[in-house]
Amino acid sequence: MRIVSLIPSATEILFAVGAGDDVVGVTFECDFPAEARERRVVSTSAMPEGLTPQEIDDFVGAAVAAGEDLYRLDAGALAELDADLVVTQDLCAVCAIDVSTVDDALAHLGCRADVATIDPHTLADVLASITDIGRRTDRVEEAATLIASLEDRLAAVEARVAGRPRPRVLVLEWTDPPFAPGHWIPEMVTRAGGEPALGVAGTRSSRITWDEAVESSPDVVVCAPCGFDLEGSTPLAEDVRHRFPGVPVWAVDADGHFARPGPRLVDGVEVLAEILHPQGRPAAARRVDA
Repeated sequence: MRIVSLIPSATEILFAVGAGDDVVGVTFECDFPAEARERRVVSTSAMPEGLTPQEIDDFVGAAVAAGEDLYRLDAGALAELDADLVVTQDLCAVCAIDVSTVDDALAHLGCRADVATIDPHTLADVLASITDIGRRTDRVEEAATLIASLEDRLAAVEARVAGRPRPRVLVLEWTDPPFAPGHWIPEMVTRAGGEPALGVAGTRSSRITWDEAVESSPDVVVCAPCGFDLEGSTPLAEDVRHRFPGVPVWAVDADGHFARPGPRLVDGVEVLAEILHPQGRPAAARRVDA
């Protein structure tokens, strides 16, 4: 089977269920595992590099309002790769190329590839997407084994934090302007032994004001801006810490552990649990107010 993945989380899932050798095309954002970097890039960003969070928000808003794509699909590369399966998403136009663009390109090229569309909104949906990809790639047993391992890890976290005080946690999915979390992130907070200060599981993230952020009275603030790793999140967390005097502010690897609906969301739950109920200093998080 020849597979093209047009979303980083799907790339991670494909490799995790043992289908990595079948992956022939990826996006410019597919950086995990490292082997994904060796595949041909078929999708790139239309956004200029080096923009600030506010400039990124302005660019995205203008592009969406104008009906313009935020990603460029290399139709020639897609045709040359002669894929049997294309994995894409219908979750967020900001996160990856739109599924309708993929369908139109395949129709124009006369490609007969099967298109698998991933659209998770909760942790259960993420696990279900692993099952779906396992089925489509003939890795059913491998997918089931992976899911069982992830569920065991989640259960271990929940057992460790059971009965402990549950701090109010504000996760910022963006910082300029601020965004409250949605989709699976509020559930991650709950699984890790906290209470979401803002955000509703299974719904979209939402733009908020700084007054709303402060008035949510968080005990802990976690800066997890979509598209940023730990090093990128740290200065953004430092920029907002003055708004929450006396409140611990943490930067995390948003791309690796929070934004992408793949297996590493469980890593994110474990990171959150260590922030909220520490047994040691989290290796994949950085406190910026101390």
